[in-house]
Amino acid sequence: VLRCLGIPTRVITNFNSAHDKNLNLSIDKYIDMSGNTLHLSEDSVWNFHVWNESWFVRRDLGSFYDGWQVLDATPQEKSKGIYQCGPASTRAIKEGDVNLDYDSPFVFAAVNADCVTWIRYSKKRKERIYSDTRKIGKFISTKAVGTNSRVDVTANYKYPEVKEISFKIPYSQYKNSLTDDRKILVTAV
Repeated sequence: VLRCLGIPTRVITNFNSAHDKNLNLSIDKYIDMSGNTLHLSEDSVWNFHVWNESWFVRRDLGSFYDGWQVLDATPQEKSKGIYQCGPASTRAIKEGDVNLDYDSPFVFAAVNADCVTWIRYSKKRKERIYSDTRKIGKFISTKAVGTNSRVDVTANYKYPEVKEISFKIPYSQYKNSLTDDRKILVTAV
């Protein structure tokens, strides 16, 4: 329909697409002390999800956010009381501007959420035991104009992943770093 109105539009496919039901920007998995999965979260990761992008000028957000905008014709969650998603600026998604309207946090999570595993010891105590920051938002693609080739548009949605370098440290120090929610990260240049 948007193409019929003269608005540039294309289909986008996101592989390993996060469905962040509670909008905390992570996909949470809970296990008990025996390693059994606890069904405490409605978050999920889909093999892929498809939406549209259309090219808009964003007078409401400012010219920084002009360009490709995400519109999802098959939203799975209500936004402002109705099933809708977008238009969310791909520039806002890439920059992590999740405080904007038009479902920016939901789309940001779809391409960039962390997958976090928690051990739940009790209703009041849980511990993060694993976090995968690279799983979500792979091979974000559209079809090339005039051919059946795939065009990778991942760089429109996110910066290159940070490379982790492991260091040998005592186990007690490692355990404390997990408890304190700290990681040693080095950005490869």
